[in-house]
Amino acid sequence: MVWVPLLLVACVVAGLGCARLFRASLMAALPAPPSSGGDDAELTVLEAAYLAGGPLRVTDLTLVAMHRERRLLLAHTGWATVVDAGGGTRDEWESAVLGAIGPGGQSPIPAVRPAVAAADAVRSLALRLVDRGLAVSDAGRREVAAGVRAVRTAFLLTLVLGTAAAFLVPGAERTVVVAGFTLPLLASGLCLLIGRIEVYPYTRWASPAGQRLLSGLSPADPLTALATRGPAVLEPELRAALRGHAPARLP
Repeated sequence: MVWVPLLLVACVVAGLGCARLFRASLMAALPAPPSSGGDDAELTVLEAAYLAGGPLRVTDLTLVAMHRERRLLLAHTGWATVVDAGGGTRDEWESAVLGAIGPGGQSPIPAVRPAVAAADAVRSLALRLVDRGLAVSDAGRREVAAGVRAVRTAFLLTLVLGTAAAFLVPGAERTVVVAGFTLPLLASGLCLLIGRIEVYPYTRWASPAGQRLLSGLSPADPLTALATRGPAVLEPELRAALRGHAPARLP
């Protein structure tokens, strides 16, 4: 019965991993506080961008909006050039973009995007959405990711321990060993699958309340489509600009 301690280890690890992921997903799925007005509020396009794609989506939305207003030129070669640095009043996100580009008025877009995504304006936007119950906090995202890693580790460990146990016993007992390890293997595998399907779609940025608001937005407006669906809705030149390199030419 040398395989029994290995089975106990596998069961404990699988149980702890599944419990951690369940707790993290339950916390992420809690409804918005009554005072937040979560489901009754309307989303701005920048808020929708954050809920759908996080800080980098907010950055891409701001860059494209400035490009369409001819305040910024996004070249397909991956460079951002300031066209109108002083025309009109700028909001905090545009100011963050201009600050990231620098006084020279030109910068590679791959260097601009993370700088804007880390700006105070984007962090403030995220905190407001968390306070309204529409976004998952940094701690919540880390906990869900840790839960998924724990379940994945439990699944792999159970597979390794089960294989090792099968080789440690006589051939006549292997059926019993395989049957014993099937339970923690099946539990961790199903938990990982459910976590991938049910948890990951919203716990990256948006809470369930935020997801409901996102689902009600119409993609008819190009900027709203960019906010909710990402750069895939843009023309090839702008997609290439945000990726930081020129698009491949058709033969």
